[in-house]
This record gives sequence, C-alpha cells and structure tokens, in this order.
Amino acid sequence: ARVSPAPVSPAPVSPARVSPAPVSPVAERRGAAGPERGPGPGPLGSLLSRLPLAPAPAPRRRTASQCKPEPPLLRTSKRTIYTAGRPPWYSETGAPVDEAFVIGLCGGSASGKTTVATRIIEALDVPWVVLLSMDSFYKVLDEGQQALAARSDYNFDHPDAFDFELLVSVLRKLKKGKSVKVPVYDFTTHSRRREWKTVYGANVIVFEGILAFANKELLKLLDMKVFVDTDSDIRLVRRLQRDIMERGRDVAGVIKQYNKFVKPAFEQYIEPTVQVADIVVPRGGENFVALDLIVQHVHSQLEKVSQGAALASAHQGQPLPKTLSVLESTPQVRGMHTIIRNKDTTRDEFIFYSKRLMRLLIEHALSFLPLKSVTVETPQGTMYEGKRFHRQRITGVSILRAGETMEQALTAVCKDIRLGKILIQTNLDTGEPELHYLRLPKEISEDYVILMDSTVSTGAAAMMAVRVLLDHDVQEDRIFLLSLLMAEMGVHSVAYAFPRVHIITTAVDKRVNEEFHIIPGIGNFGDRYFGTDGPSAWCENDSMDC
Repeated sequence: ARVSPAPVSPAPVSPARVSPAPVSPVAERRGAAGPERGPGPGPLGSLLSRLPLAPAPAPRRRTASQCKPEPPLLRTSKRTIYTAGRPPWYSETGAPVDEAFVIGLCGGSASGKTTVATRIIEALDVPWVVLLSMDSFYKVLDEGQQALAARSDYNFDHPDAFDFELLVSVLRKLKKGKSVKVPVYDFTTHSRRREWKTVYGANVIVFEGILAFANKELLKLLDMKVFVDTDSDIRLVRRLQRDIMERGRDVAGVIKQYNKFVKPAFEQYIEPTVQVADIVVPRGGENFVALDLIVQHVHSQLEKVSQGAALASAHQGQPLPKTLSVLESTPQVRGMHTIIRNKDTTRDEFIFYSKRLMRLLIEHALSFLPLKSVTVETPQGTMYEGKRFHRQRITGVSILRAGETMEQALTAVCKDIRLGKILIQTNLDTGEPELHYLRLPKEISEDYVILMDSTVSTGAAAMMAVRVLLDHDVQEDRIFLLSLLMAEMGVHSVAYAFPRVHIITTAVDKRVNEEFHIIPGIGNFGDRYFGTDGPSAWCENDSMDC
C-alpha cells in the first residue's frame, strides 16, 4: 500500500488517501440498478451465491432482541481495554487536564467501520477508551413510521432518522470527561429500550456512523476524521448476512431496502462527506498500513497531553481549610483512638471501637445538613419548636472496600437511606487512581451525598470519587466526605480541588511517609477490620489511595 494525496477538488479540505495496491476485482457499479432491480448476475451474484441464506421465512413475530451494546471490555492477547470509558484525569485544581481525543469513523452501511474501530483500539496503548455508535441515536418512531419500518419502507439512512441534537450533546460531554446516558436501540422493534447505559469519557473516544460527518456541530467535536471506503457489492453482501442472521430479516426485504434507501442515501449524503475526511481507508480493517498511520498520529497527539492527577503539594503547611470539621477530641474520642491505633488491639476490639467512632462521626456530619424550623404538638398538648431535614434525600456512597464498613452506622442513623459504591484502585505502573466499579442510585443529582472512606492519606482516591459524583451532576456543596482519619496532605488536596466539599473526620495527622502511610496513623484499616493480610506495598487507604 502507498500513501498518495487525494484528487484535487473544490472542497476546502482534501483527505489523505491510503490506497490499496491493486484495484478491487469487484467493480463499483453506481447507478447500474434502478430502485426495483435486484443485484442480478455478475460479481455480486457470485458473492450472493456463497451466502448461507435460508429461504424467506414465514411472517416473523417481534422479539425482545435489541442492538448489541458495545462490550465493556475488549480483551487482546496482551491486555484488557475498558471500552465503557473511564473517569477522566484531573489536575490539582479538580479540572480536566485536557479533553479526550475523538476519532470519527464514517462510511457506508456495513463498510467495516466497527472492525476498523476495534483494530485501532487494539493497537493504541491506552487502557481506557469509549466506543460510541451512531446507531444508538436513531429517533423514536411514531405509529405510522413503525408501520413503514415493518414493511422495510422507512429510510433509516436519511439524516432525519437520527437525533443529532442528543448525539452532539452526548459527545460533547464525553469529550469533556463527563458521564453520559446513551440510549440502547432495538433494531427488531425499531425503538429505544427503557434502560440507557452510562458511559464515561476517556483518553480516546472512537465514534462511528454512516453519517458521522453529516452535521456541522458534530464535525467540530472530531479531532480526526477517517472515511472507510469499501466496495458497494461487498457492503451489500455484509448487510445481507447481518440483517438476515442477526436481525431476522428476509432477503427480499433487505434488497428492497438497499435499492430504495441505502444505496441512494450513500450516494447523496455519505459519499460526498469523504471530502472532509483527514484519511480515507480503502478495504477497511484489512488495510493495516492505513491503521498504522492512524495509530501513530493518535499516539503523537496523546503524548502532547500531560496525564496524571497531580496533588496540591504546594499547599502543604498552610492552615487547615474552613471546610474541614474535626470531631471534638473528648476523652471518650481520644480513648477510642488510643485503642484502634494500638497495633496490639485484637480484631474484635478494633471493630467494636471503630463502629463507635463511625456512629459519632456520622451523627456529627448530619448536624451540617440544612434543617428547617418546624413546630409540633407534644403529648401534653403544648407546642414545641424544633428542626427537621425537609424533603431532600440523603444518599450514602462508600469507597470500597474499607469505606463500606461505615454503611452500617449510616443506615442505623438515617432511615431508608439509599446506598452506592465506588471502587478506586491505583495503577501500580502509572501511580494514578482508576475507577474499576461504580454503582450509584438513580437520580442522585439533587441528593445530599455522604461519601465514606476509612482513611485518607494523599487524597487521590477521594478526589476521584468526588469527581465521579460531580460528573453525575451532584452539587459540590452537597457532598460530605467522611473519614475516620485523615492526613493534612489529603485534607489540603481535596479542599484545594473542591473548595465547597464538606470534609469531616475524627482526627487529622500531620505526616505521610514515603510509602504514603499516615504517621502515626492507624495501619491498613481494611486489613485490620476484615482480618486480611495486605501486601506491604499497599497504601494506608484500603482503596489504594496513593
């Protein structure tokens, strides 16, 4: 294969074309067949003859099958890639380091866009990517359109078939690292499922669709535009295989739809957008020269972006922030700290006194919630003016695994509270925290959230957990970070990045050693609580807060 410039055209942007060596033996016969003609004899007929096509089935009942969502993991021979995205990296100010790099893949139906996307992801040396398909953004059809679709008379290849407003909004949020809700489209019933999937932004976002270049606002979000150019006969054969074997269609319906809608739409709306492409890839996923060029370019762009969640080390030694509240060090509190800090304390005693401290900590935290004045009548018939937490919900979110130990104390104090969980661990190769599991209650954006972790040393895991909540539109001043023990370094880091988050603990220690252990500290809380022996390289925080 060789790289040669594209033919000169009046368009302002000319794509670079990665050309195959010989011309494909299957000729492109645009316009040869009218709207009502089938594929006929010739090369296409030869290809069709090799298809394992069954005879036209009897009228089909609709099933509950839907489009296959992108798998959350892509496993290669060397590594595992998280394709549902990851929480973005943030600087010491809590802001995104940089926007994600977005690769747009355009091409005709069944041109091999998904294969190209997968090959690019496999070749990129990034652990977190997002796969976003334009097929998820078909508009919801009314009854008349549903009837047309059932007869293969609805044009799914026209720009009006897509919800570009929703698509642009979702991609813009993903590019900024926000979490988004992506619809799941059912190709059998031509409708959206009730359940939408949650996706995060990542280092790289791969967006593919037949009309990926057809919207001006969408084009502005694409950092690299790739057009997958595949012979029309091959695309038809692939479409027949897919629609018959995966979506339960019949041969006649697929060919009718192709001649009436797919082929004309390709010539009118899809093929002209090749002029805005940066790279044209003939032969799709088999053109390894083109894929190598794409990967090299993306690598060069990613190298320009400094990654990593830097900590606010410059703020060490300054007075503790006003958003910090430390439980009063009464003789009772100091006595319980003496017991749980003692390395010779038995596990039963450690658990018992830790739970007592958790209960005091949570009750102290609840005093910071907004309360409204209320008047009630006592059994003696007199009126009493009191306070009540009115209407707003409280949600507890624990940072696994040690933060989960505080849930029992929280549920004992707050009736009918909703719970969520976050698992954050440090990548031992990069030293950066990564989100590996997330389960948050629905409609959490208006809740007051109590974020729980046993200890906070550097604050890296706590910062990412707060950022996850903010990405789910929780208001910053409604987040309460609770921890039994914190280091000053972690307090400063969280407070500097998120100055409106309430930080509440039972004690603050001065130092963190070279291994990020709090000094004098409490040891590995999770190991002592659950009776497990952790590796010596683990950090003070059981959630790998390095």
